[in-house]
Amino acid sequence: MSGKGAEKLIYGFHAVLARLRHDPGGVLDIYLDLTRRDARARDLVHQAKEAGVKLAQVEADRLERLVGKAAQHQGVVARVRPVVLSHSLDDILDAIQGPPLLVLLDGVTDPHNLGAILRSADAFGVHAVIAPKDNAVGLNATVEKVASGAAETVPYLMVTNLARTIEDLKERNIWVIAADMDGEQTLSGIDCTTGIAWVLGAEGTGIRRLVKQSCDQVARIPIGGTVESLNVSVSAALCLYETVRQRS
Repeated sequence: MSGKGAEKLIYGFHAVLARLRHDPGGVLDIYLDLTRRDARARDLVHQAKEAGVKLAQVEADRLERLVGKAAQHQGVVARVRPVVLSHSLDDILDAIQGPPLLVLLDGVTDPHNLGAILRSADAFGVHAVIAPKDNAVGLNATVEKVASGAAETVPYLMVTNLARTIEDLKERNIWVIAADMDGEQTLSGIDCTTGIAWVLGAEGTGIRRLVKQSCDQVARIPIGGTVESLNVSVSAALCLYETVRQRS
């Protein structure tokens, strides 16, 4: 059932309810564990009825056959059409009013990290999250579940060459800042009031040398304690908070 190119499966209450609210026409049908009788399940049944979406109450093993035993589906799976927020970074940038705010990810392959970053991106008003097509995670069901609906609202673009995309952003007068522990400036020393794109790498490997060299500046997050670095999703949230703090 999930093999058709124009369909995919998402799971978890946050992801399914978010899709129902933002794009009910894209929800084909919903499968709910028939043992779920709690408030969240009742709310889902109500939302599906309001949206005119077919909802079937099924045995738990049917859900496991759909998404696998390892998936933390919480008792709900939906068959949906993929959301297409935008085909073009240029279209997104042309439509922005005020200073752009972007996040570029280099080598982030953990779907939990991407989901958390998308959630922060939605909270702080990021216009797009950008990653390379190679060595990056796509918008899979785990990402959508962790993102709690943000995968439906924040454009996630995968580009062929991240360094070339950085050069394109610089031509649009967007300040490109790498967040890395060897930065000379701290976050608070960066002027975030202009258009800005934060570049973050995966924990452990960091940002690739060529990508970092393409950036205008390198900024570090001042940390103490015994840890050498923060999780990339935490780093992204701190960079975005500092941006919004300065702009407000």
